[in-house]
Amino acid sequence: MLLKTERINIRHIVADDWKSIRDIWVDFNSTEYAKYDTPHITEDANVRARIAKWAAANSGTEHMFFAICLDEIVIGYIAFNIRENGHEIGYCFHSAYHGKGYAKESHLALFDYLRTLGITKFSAGTALNNTPSVKLLTSLGFKLVEQEKVSFYKDADGNDIVFDGGIFEYGY
Repeated sequence: MLLKTERINIRHIVADDWKSIRDIWVDFNSTEYAKYDTPHITEDANVRARIAKWAAANSGTEHMFFAICLDEIVIGYIAFNIRENGHEIGYCFHSAYHGKGYAKESHLALFDYLRTLGITKFSAGTALNNTPSVKLLTSLGFKLVEQEKVSFYKDADGNDIVFDGGIFEYGY
């Protein structure tokens, strides 16, 4: 375990987390917010390989992948990937744990930890219609700095399905 708060344990993702991450992605793919994110492929072999890469990348600060756990149960994850001016964050939590403050609690703990490593600038992108994600980011102190048109999917005629995305920054 890397960090412990009152309610959660935070550790680096390991290859054996693939089933938990797959379950989180299957759950996410069934939500109304899935249309605002890149598709999560949930076939076992694909997830196993992807999570093995995440686990292997955890040796430095360029790419960091953290499992958010209640006791030993992985309820979500947070990823940090280096970009030109800081780290971009990504996150996903199983819907059974939404609205309970776990995402905010784990982000705050990780931001404190990363500050000890000299990492203080973060960015995140989310659909402006993804109200829970926007609410989380603003509650963490992120500011909307840019809007863009984004598309991850096509309609039946092959046309892009476009939505308004927001770029949020913290610590800049």
